[in-house]
Amino acid sequence: MAGDTGEIVLSKQDLREVTAFAAACAEAVIERFEADQPDDARPRHAIDAAWEFARGGERGKALRDTAWAALKAAKSADTAAAREAAWAAMSAAGAAYLHPLAKATQVKHLLGAGAHAARAAELVAGDERTVGAEHVAHVALRATPVVVDVLNRYPAAPAGGGRVGELIRLLDAALRHPDRP
Repeated sequence: MAGDTGEIVLSKQDLREVTAFAAACAEAVIERFEADQPDDARPRHAIDAAWEFARGGERGKALRDTAWAALKAAKSADTAAAREAAWAAMSAAGAAYLHPLAKATQVKHLLGAGAHAARAAELVAGDERTVGAEHVAHVALRATPVVVDVLNRYPAAPAGGGRVGELIRLLDAALRHPDRP
């Protein structure tokens, strides 16, 4: 829960679980980027770095650098779906740097990889919104109890952010729902 100072208590294990969740989300759509840019491994490296941290590695400069590299790779993508897949990879590596601030904006760090992955899936389907919603439902099933517990320490996702913001809020609501499986 949030402390008196507006900070969230996060253990390194909490961060590892959140990062593993984000890496799994990004990994589900990375082939969209790789098909678009087969010679650019930067998003794949970001996912690999996220998995390395999630499995006990260090949270250092290399992890942060791979996130920035995936962000730059997104700019070279030829399709919007490939761009979203690269952003999902960037979000996966960035999840390790979730801030312990009791602010709704932090929810984007927790759920961004899942939302970008859902957006990539719906773009591949011709911008079919039901595909994105279905993808969010599958992503929600990947969330461990620790991920849900960490999410519940933060306020609900903020407004704005276009379609990815809508998907973040949809995922946020699904994970906070009392009847969640």
